Amino acid sequence: MFKKVIVHARRGIKLIILFMIAIFLIIGIVAFLFKPTYSVFINGQQVGYTSNKSELQRKINEFVDHGDGTNDNIAFVQVNELPEYKLCLLKRNIVTNDEEIYNEVTEQGTPYYRYYAILEDQQEKYYVSSFEEAENVINTLKEKNSENIDKISILEKYETGIKDMVSVEEVVSKLYVEKTKEVKVAKNTSSTASSGYVNTNTTTSSGKTALGISLIKPISGTITSRFGVSSSIRSSAHTGLDISAPTGTSIKAAAAGTVTFSGWKGSYGYMIVISHGNGIQTYYGHCSKLYASVGQTVAQGESIAAVGSTGNSTGPHLHLEVRINGTAYNPQNYVY
Repeated sequence: MFKKVIVHARRGIKLIILFMIAIFLIIGIVAFLFKPTYSVFINGQQVGYTSNKSELQRKINEFVDHGDGTNDNIAFVQVNELPEYKLCLLKRNIVTNDEEIYNEVTEQGTPYYRYYAILEDQQEKYYVSSFEEAENVINTLKEKNSENIDKISILEKYETGIKDMVSVEEVVSKLYVEKTKEVKVAKNTSSTASSGYVNTNTTTSSGKTALGISLIKPISGTITSRFGVSSSIRSSAHTGLDISAPTGTSIKAAAAGTVTFSGWKGSYGYMIVISHGNGIQTYYGHCSKLYASVGQTVAQGESIAAVGSTGNSTGPHLHLEVRINGTAYNPQNYVY
């Protein structure tokens, strides 16, 4: 009995060895005749093979993100159909065609160009290729004290066609308007002289204190500078929140209260301050027009001023502050 078991065991071992040898031979033959690769499909149609899926997809992703490198203004390329990959075994004598696949994908791409429009009174006038150039236009017109500086703004654009670009010097020369001796800025007020008292100390708090009142957004726009950040254009941390909007946009009172300051305040430009009681105040800086005067009671949502770029400003926006007993708090704790 024992001998039979040994005989059967030996036969089993031989069969296993023969089976493993056969498997290795099959694997060797397959490896000799075939190579692992990827079949590539676009929109369900096979377009070829690639042995390096990662490298091919990296090249395609670079093209989508930056274009072919021939134009610095290309922001991205829209490609309707990206390739799909399926692993397969390919005969070694069949050649992969990565370059053809790449060309087929990129030929259907639609490039989108990024450029910056210089607007005057919300009308597109000229185009420059970078934000730095657009800022130079604004800053140069501001330095030259151009009459229309409050009407000049920047708009970032993405389009399939690119505009004719103009140099900074040419834009400035065409937009510059010499300032007249008498400028009327304030509206519905007897003069542009400041009236009332305003506290502009740079004391800030990162905490949140209950106001006892609810605030609404004075304007709708994009936040361009947040509370507490430092910048080369100011000597201390930012005491408020900057929200960009076109010049002339109506500014609404964030809450009901009494106007305690209305007029010019140094780097704030034309500003309105509203007191809401219990030491709570809201500040509205860099205005182009002021519609409310000191002592006037305003309702929540009432139009009190217009967006501008007066004072220490790089473009049309509202500088909003929330102060409690003179200390500036982050407006985003209460609104936006």
